[in-house]
Amino acid sequence: MERVFAPVDYHPIPGEEGWFSWNLKDATRYNGVVFGPLKVRHEQVADRRYTRLRMIPEHKHTNIQDMVHGAVTLGLIDVALFSGAQTLGRGHDGPMVTLELSTQFVGAGDKTRPLDAVTELVRETGKLAFVRGEVVQDDDTVAAYSGILRKLPRR
Repeated sequence: MERVFAPVDYHPIPGEEGWFSWNLKDATRYNGVVFGPLKVRHEQVADRRYTRLRMIPEHKHTNIQDMVHGAVTLGLIDVALFSGAQTLGRGHDGPMVTLELSTQFVGAGDKTRPLDAVTELVRETGKLAFVRGEVVQDDDTVAAYSGILRKLPRR
């Protein structure tokens, strides 16, 4: 059964084995305007499942040091909380809000490589989702994060 996430255009990307579109149906909102096209891939290592959310940095994503701006990394993490909770969880497709987000920056983002937020769903209850992950570029870690999301009823 194919999963549907109401405001997200989620479908396999032709020619990119294992990757799915993760873009808002309304491309004029934050995700589309700030990040451009996003995509997700589902991964498993031993018994742990992850969702990898990928963006391709552009010049507009850099700071005056010519590295990926920290605010871009934080924004990607916030979107990754939702892509991870929704694709790995019980299928909640209604709205959610970020209750808490903790981030530790451990390296600079390189504008020449894809920026991936790799998220794990730690626990899910009826109203909350607890997630954690890392932002990586190949084998380099840019940031580590954890967050709590509150599931809201569909309007």
